[in-house]
Amino acid sequence: MGILDFLTGEFIDVIHWTDDSRDTMVWRFEREGHAIKYGAKLTVREGQAAVFVHEGQLADVFGPGLYMLETNNLPILTTLQHWDHGFRSPFKSEIYFLNTTRFNDLKWGTKNPIIARDPEFGPVRLRAFGTYSMRISDPGKFMSEIVGTDGEFTADEISFQIRNVIVQEFSRVVAGSGIPVLDMAANTGDLGKLVAKAIEPVVGNYGLSTPEFYIENISLPEAVEAVLDKRTSMGIVGDLNRYMQFNAAEAMGQPGSGASAGMGTAMGAGMGAGMGMAMGQQMGWGPWGVAPAAQAPQGGGGTAGAAPPPPPPPPVEKVWHVAVNGQTTGPYGRGHLGRMVSEGGFTRDSLVWSPGQDGWMRAEDIIELAQLFTIAPPPPPPAG
Repeated sequence: MGILDFLTGEFIDVIHWTDDSRDTMVWRFEREGHAIKYGAKLTVREGQAAVFVHEGQLADVFGPGLYMLETNNLPILTTLQHWDHGFRSPFKSEIYFLNTTRFNDLKWGTKNPIIARDPEFGPVRLRAFGTYSMRISDPGKFMSEIVGTDGEFTADEISFQIRNVIVQEFSRVVAGSGIPVLDMAANTGDLGKLVAKAIEPVVGNYGLSTPEFYIENISLPEAVEAVLDKRTSMGIVGDLNRYMQFNAAEAMGQPGSGASAGMGTAMGAGMGAGMGMAMGQQMGWGPWGVAPAAQAPQGGGGTAGAAPPPPPPPPVEKVWHVAVNGQTTGPYGRGHLGRMVSEGGFTRDSLVWSPGQDGWMRAEDIIELAQLFTIAPPPPPPAG
């Protein structure tokens, strides 16, 4: 090999980067100690940018295209190398290729609950998670602010910092939005736009942008969700007394249940007794299926027969809670509220709530309570 071939092998004349990974953001072109030939070809593909760093200083930035590395294409490097007088020697600069395409489906989420003030429930703790995408919008700024001299920089190395920025701005936006928790699911799109707008200046300082940002879910703690489910069930049930009666009747009708078996036995006994009484009357017997001679004498201690059925259980009394000075008292029955009317502690405008009732209502708007104000006795006459 001649000296010219040896010298030619010492110089790099073709510079390019093909990436088959999915998370590499920055890759440093490996010179392996070789200098770059003046007039070498630089290929920058779509979705890439090339940054030249010369002796620790950020020099030229190239977008997609094919370039001949000459004085006209390297204005900053030309100044640093003093090529403005026509000097055309090889140079040793670091070349970094940057992936400027979108990095999609990056995850974010709240590590700890966010405390917010809900207009209906008061202070609540919220969790949220979603996805976002990011891309390099300013290759020079990204190199100087984030990458430095890292030879291979991946998306994972910056995504943790981006997640911290997202959670911080999400907490601020949600806390100041005033949107009730129950309405947040219908407003995730608007909240996402507010969060994306809030984080854009911060990530812009890193030379990045977030083209897409999504909030997938906002949730309450499990214990609060369980209580909310119970409240929803109460609203669906409506009249709690009628719901309990329906459940009891349905349980009695289930085949194989104790209540069903007991009812079947009682019905069988009743039908047998009725048939016996009818046959006895046809044969001239008494109403209890016993021959007249065997019937107990009048005025006796009575005859043995079927025991009378037990009386039905008393109905469950409906009760109400009363709101007084921002606090809840009760529950009170209708009789107790009647005494409160006579004492002046319960008026037509008092707010009351009963299980199955949709929110607080004025007492005079409830039929059962409105009667208390019409039958209440007039004030007593003056003494003397």
